[in-house]
Amino acid sequence: MKRASSKELINFADLSDLELRDAVLAQSEGAWRELLRRFRGLIYRCITKALSKYEAVLSSEDVDEIFSEVCFNLLRNDMKKLRVYDPERGSKLGSWIGLISINTAYDHLRGIARQPILDRIEGAPERTDAAPGPLDQLLRKERYDRLNGLAERFSARDRKFMELYYGRGMAPVEVAKHMGISVKTVYSKKNKIRKRLIALAEGQPQALAA
Repeated sequence: MKRASSKELINFADLSDLELRDAVLAQSEGAWRELLRRFRGLIYRCITKALSKYEAVLSSEDVDEIFSEVCFNLLRNDMKKLRVYDPERGSKLGSWIGLISINTAYDHLRGIARQPILDRIEGAPERTDAAPGPLDQLLRKERYDRLNGLAERFSARDRKFMELYYGRGMAPVEVAKHMGISVKTVYSKKNKIRKRLIALAEGQPQALAA
């Protein structure tokens, strides 16, 4: 990332989240430092929340390592994850970065699940079983349980949509045909459900009251 010009007098702390994101995309080092300062606490909270049930298999360095992985994910591929953030979809930049942080933490946990503790001990025998480990299975079950819990707040028709689109992995054309709606409505419904799922996961009052 390039250093800001000596003539750059912008007070990045005064920028809105979207303005700050755009300044980061313009490769301003000062904007990147402000982004980390502004969202550091949020990132760490999301990481520690995701890891809270798995402290027995984690070292004290895992949280900091995952924080570094989040930073890398934000910067990799020409900051693609920051570029695809769209405020028109209704979510805040903080919610987007929080989601990236949680997914990065789960990716880290899956990596640990594929590498048991014995594998990290020098001289231990190599693992020959490539099947998902107990931690990987627990993570998968926890995600399904959490999703099912959130889905209880949706209408029966929305739950049917979620079952077809996410559960069975049907293509939009197939979902449209099965539910008697247009393909355009499929994409619209998918975005609305996704927004509400994020809001419910964050405990936003408007989503809880819906």
